[in-house]
Amino acid sequence: MRIDKWLWFARFFKTRSLAQAVIASGEVRLNGRIVAKPAQDVAPGDELIFPTGKRRRRVTVLAPAERRGPAPEAQGLYTELESPPLEE
Repeated sequence: MRIDKWLWFARFFKTRSLAQAVIASGEVRLNGRIVAKPAQDVAPGDELIFPTGKRRRRVTVLAPAERRGPAPEAQGLYTELESPPLEE
């Protein structure tokens, strides 16, 4: 599944365009590597680090998403890990 769609389906961003913009800015890491394109695939077991608002999130992907469902459904797609500090 595309990383931009997964981030949107998991409700980390209000729109898919916002997810794509953050990815294009070079601030998203997939398994420690910077993601350059929104079409990058993510799979269960992958670790993502990305900024949301004033904090940086670190999550492990548990499942691909079928749709953008309600928040409880979206929370089942990932496990939240301890977030690294936001660099200033």
